[in-house]
Amino acid sequence: MARAKTRAESSRGPRDHARPHEELTIDDETFERAAAFFRAAGDVSRLKVLARLATGEWCVSELAKAADVGMSTVSQQLRLLRAERLVKRRREGKHMLYGLADGHIRRLVKAALEHAAHHAH
Repeated sequence: MARAKTRAESSRGPRDHARPHEELTIDDETFERAAAFFRAAGDVSRLKVLARLATGEWCVSELAKAADVGMSTVSQQLRLLRAERLVKRRREGKHMLYGLADGHIRRLVKAALEHAAHHAH
């Protein structure tokens, strides 16, 4: 049987139940950069580009063919992703190859997609 709360227990506020919290030592500029990542990745077509790039380097024509969109559309998406420093590029002969900027981006993209797939079932 549940016991009734005493008057003192009923009047407790959030501070009475507070547990110690770790102090955030992250500056506002870092929060802004993280938010920029989520804004850039928050578009389905750009997220698809990021997911493809998580598998390795692709050129614009390969990305356009895989997405069944025009090269100008992919180029525009890549420009935005590069501006947010999520994607890097390198020239190989006549081709410009695009890849994710670093392993952090790869892990974030994969984790987001795994999370979404897990909660879809």
